[in-house]
Amino acid sequence: MPLVKLYNKLSPFQRVITALVLGISTGIFVGEPAGNLEVLGDIYIRLLQMTVLPYVLVSIIGGLGRLDSTMASRIGLRAVKVILIMWLAVMLTLLLLPLAYPNWQTAGFFSTSMIAEPAAFNFVNLYIPSNIFASLSETIVPAVVLFSLLMGVALIQVKNKETFLTLTTNIGDSLMKVASYVSKLAPLGIFAISAAAAGTLAVEELGRLQVFLWVYIIAAGLLAFVLLPLLIHWSTPFTYREVMSTAGEAVITAVATGTVLVVLPMIIERSKALLAKHNMDCEETDSTVDVLVPTAYSFPSAGSLLGLGFILFSAWYVGSPLGFDDYISFVVMGALTAFGKMAIAVPFLLNFFDLPADQFQLYLLGSVVTARFATGLAALNGFVVTLLVASAVLKKLKWHGLMQAIAVHLAITFGVMLATGFALKSLIPYKYEGVKTFESMKPMNISAGIEQYNELSPLSYVEQQKPRMDVILARKSIRIGYYDASLPYAFRNKDNQMVGFDVELLNQLAKDLNINLSLIRIEDKNDEAELLVDGSIDIIIGGHAITPLRALKVAFSDSYTYHTAGVLVNDAKRDDFSDLYTMKSMKNLKLGVGTSKYYQSMVKAQFPNAELTQITNIRQFLKGKHEGVDAIIYSTEAGSAWAMLYPNFSAVIPKGLKLRAPVAFVLPKSQLDYVQYMNTWLKLKKENGFQQRVYDYWILGENPKAKKPRWSVMKDVLGWL
Repeated sequence: MPLVKLYNKLSPFQRVITALVLGISTGIFVGEPAGNLEVLGDIYIRLLQMTVLPYVLVSIIGGLGRLDSTMASRIGLRAVKVILIMWLAVMLTLLLLPLAYPNWQTAGFFSTSMIAEPAAFNFVNLYIPSNIFASLSETIVPAVVLFSLLMGVALIQVKNKETFLTLTTNIGDSLMKVASYVSKLAPLGIFAISAAAAGTLAVEELGRLQVFLWVYIIAAGLLAFVLLPLLIHWSTPFTYREVMSTAGEAVITAVATGTVLVVLPMIIERSKALLAKHNMDCEETDSTVDVLVPTAYSFPSAGSLLGLGFILFSAWYVGSPLGFDDYISFVVMGALTAFGKMAIAVPFLLNFFDLPADQFQLYLLGSVVTARFATGLAALNGFVVTLLVASAVLKKLKWHGLMQAIAVHLAITFGVMLATGFALKSLIPYKYEGVKTFESMKPMNISAGIEQYNELSPLSYVEQQKPRMDVILARKSIRIGYYDASLPYAFRNKDNQMVGFDVELLNQLAKDLNINLSLIRIEDKNDEAELLVDGSIDIIIGGHAITPLRALKVAFSDSYTYHTAGVLVNDAKRDDFSDLYTMKSMKNLKLGVGTSKYYQSMVKAQFPNAELTQITNIRQFLKGKHEGVDAIIYSTEAGSAWAMLYPNFSAVIPKGLKLRAPVAFVLPKSQLDYVQYMNTWLKLKKENGFQQRVYDYWILGENPKAKKPRWSVMKDVLGWL
């Protein structure tokens, strides 16, 4: 009973805060089992969502329908002016964020997103409803808002509309009642959501993003506690404290649920209450609130715009910061693309500014944290925009106060970002770990037996007449040849153990056949056909591309992966190789190429004015032995691995370059049974998913075994199961 009395004494905001703190504490204490509470959070979110779109529909239609055309246009003009000013303030804030980024060296594995087409931003589907009922069922809010706006504007000119307006008012009031009933469950729902999130979030995965996360959180704090409330405090009759306390419950609920949509009725109700407190409630301001809250939700907010700061972070992260001339493009394109979802806007902008597409994976990882701050900011943004426009409608908005608040905010942000940069550089120890990470890679599975095979020894004449598979099975070992510089297909790790994509595949082949592996390095590629035929070598590995002339001398297995053509270039020059047009327009372009005449001719056809230099040893190029060569045309999969060892280089796929080379094992000619068996085995391993797992590990750098159970107080401190 004492707890019930204490609970009843708490305000709704205090209850929400208490539930949030208890939920986070429970998640930290329990750990992963707290994820089972997610179903309660989903139920709460769905209950909140069920009234939102119907309420948006009737509130906008009814709110506009009650106005005359003069008042409607007056609200619209003031709303556009306020929103544009706020957009500009937030985008200028983003331009100051790079002041906090230290200078770090980075590189990573190949990513399939490097070759993925960026998601298209479909403005028409998002904002133009062909079927309003489909838009309602699919929760396409901007389309619903546009329909409601057009319906409301049309209703202004309709006669005898009082009955319909009364109906919209009654429906809206009923929906608000339902929403208020559901909001009483807020403490329980927020407890479940925060406990599940805190219990399942893998904090260690966010380590490489800590600079972005710290800067993002600080910037979000500046927007939430400086810019947005100051805009209200200095330009309207409302005080800083009033805005923050009134908006608090909606902001916390939005943060906990991860969506602003569910708190729109709450924002409308609280905004009207605050207007009434200052004797500013009237038909005009009521209509302003009813129309503007759901409409503003459909436009970019401070929360969504802040997410675009990842583009500036990504440019810094890859060592290619945006130049001053790029800032105007960033401000304009950023605001336009923010009309869609960040999952579409970020890949589009990465592509627009020629940044690696795989950086989007980092964004998704960080969004586990940033998305919550974005929704909280968006909820507060809804309050601020609504109150500013309502004040402007009553001619109580001080426009010069808006500008002063923005100027003070930018000055504070400038100083805070400089201080943050100094603090991050001093407090966060950073050391490039790419070389260690790559060279420390171990086999995925237990290795088959390894036999010493130090020198080439041909098969006897009698053995050469037998099928090669019979010889391999009788000998109980397969002789594997490899060339130097075959990353990431065949190389020696720091323990001098032979590892790699191809080695992993053949290790499984040996285990399937119950035989051993015999590995030997081949010095001269010209000898490979003879070594395969006389049995000195049974198979050659190392990520070999199939070529027509080579296929005349040796047999190839079926392709089991591909090389994606790209360029390996010094970080300082990467911008010059962002697309084919830029490369072709370069004067005195000098490109390195491999030894294959087949692929050399393709490069020459693509870059007829370039001077080509044949490079036989990639490591020599990376060490600067080919000073005149600007970049080398190379496999992006292999180039990404080399860039981890030499992080001052980057593997880049120029926009417009679409070339893939099939990769296969090199086998002896005239051993069709052997070749057929290898093809059958490769098909089997593809169908059971083994090939994909090996690819994910050695090419993409994904290691499922590295994921450890989530730390928790209950398990790791108290030792409870």
